[in-house]
Parts: sequence; C-alpha cells; structure tokens
Amino acid sequence: MKQSKFISIVITVFAFAAGLSETAVAQNQRVLAEALRITGDKFTVSVRTPKGANVFAVTRPSASVLNAIDSGLTDLFAVARKNRYSRRLNYSDYSVYIGKADRTKDSTGQYSPDIAVGAAQYGGTVYDQGGFIYAAGMVIANDPCSFVIAEHTKDFQRVSNVVRYEGEHLVLYHNDRRRYRETADHSKGGGHPILQ
Repeated sequence: MKQSKFISIVITVFAFAAGLSETAVAQNQRVLAEALRITGDKFTVSVRTPKGANVFAVTRPSASVLNAIDSGLTDLFAVARKNRYSRRLNYSDYSVYIGKADRTKDSTGQYSPDIAVGAAQYGGTVYDQGGFIYAAGMVIANDPCSFVIAEHTKDFQRVSNVVRYEGEHLVLYHNDRRRYRETADHSKGGGHPILQ
C-alpha cells in the first residue's frame, strides 16, 4: 500500500515537472498592450520554446514553429558573437508574439504570412498599401526584447529568418546604439541581414 502511494506521488511529480515546459509565462502588460494595438489580436496562449524563449500566441504554435523560433535565435546569437556582441544572448531574454496573418500571400502569390501595420514613415513609398504596409515581423519593445510575427503553417525557415532579423534590431539596441540608430528604420534604405 505504501509502495503504491509512493509510486502515485512519483508519477504526479513527474507529470507536473513534464508540464513545466508548457507552463504559462507572465506577459509584460505594456508589451502586451502594444502587441494588441498593432495586431488587434488577443494573445491567450503562453508557452516556452524548447530552449526557453517566451512565446505568446493567438493559437497554440506547433512544435515546428517553436523549433524554428529557437533556430532563428541560435543563428542570431552566433552572428552577434561573431560581431563581438555579448548582451541579450539568452533565449529567455526574448518574447515572440504570434498574431493572425493579415495576408498569407504576397503580390506575386508566394506564401508570405504578414501583418498589416500603419505605414507611418513608409507612407508614400513603394511599401505603402494605402496607409499600411505588410510586415513579416516588427519589434514592439526593446526592453524586454519583444517582437511580433504572423502565424505560419509551413515554410518554417521563413519563421527562423524573421526571428533572426527582428532579433538583430534588439541585439544592436543592447550592444551598439550607433549601429542600431543607423539600421532601425528601413524606410531610409537597408534591409536584412544587418549582421554578417
């Protein structure tokens, strides 16, 4: 009887520990408000990637998406170290908000889940779609390191690329403010990758 009770406790503890990787993480309310303002989405799902990045989403992201986020951050950290940057190179430093895509195909018909954001400084440029632009991702806070991307159901390499590219702005913000200011606004030219 004691042995079966002990086994039951061990199984309960193991199940609890196994569930910790899916444990909800607290959202920064200021960042959450900005993600909501930009996308209009409610981010009710919170998980961590296998390597510890925070993910807030409208619907539960697939394992492929979570792994793609980790892959993008791994690439980001490697190129950051190559450039002798050392701050904010932990997975847990990053929060990725995954919102509903406002479009899933670009003007050429290629799969391209993007979010529509106000044109702002891009108004009147080739990117202006009538007061808004489509963005693959967008930094929503420099501290804590947070950005929003659109939901993907395939082409997970694109997720990795978007994560790496949005992360470049955040690494530069925390490691090289001059270079950050020179590259933060793509309306003045330039694109990704910034870090080589």
